[in-house]
Amino acid sequence: MQTPAKTQGKTAISTTAAPAAIGPYSQAVRVGDTLFTSGQIPIDPRTGNFVAGGITEQTTQVLENIKAILAQAGLDMIHVVKTTVFLKDMKDFAAMNDVYAKYLAPEGAVPPARSTVQVAALPRDAMIEIEVIAKEAAEG
Repeated sequence: MQTPAKTQGKTAISTTAAPAAIGPYSQAVRVGDTLFTSGQIPIDPRTGNFVAGGITEQTTQVLENIKAILAQAGLDMIHVVKTTVFLKDMKDFAAMNDVYAKYLAPEGAVPPARSTVQVAALPRDAMIEIEVIAKEAAEG
């Protein structure tokens, strides 16, 4: 008998290099050659605490967490095709964007599609949360 996950054609991806899922969700789910991550907040997986600092430090930690999840799936940031950024305050957009560009839009790379929204609140009062969709192989 197949497990429900295999029957659904999806596989959970998990790594200790990113914060553990603390509810009924996966860090990421692979369906075929596409990976969907859960939203990541600025938790240092070694300590379980938020990183010290402001939006720059929090954005860096979020993207490092995403990078670790992608690596567990055999992917890297170049495979990201879509991101959704949730900001507690849109005034943090420019600082977030500076860090984001280093990870997801280095020179010569096609940056992913992106949505950015301001939200009333994020888990544990985070300043930022990001989720991504990555595809293993680029279309010709």
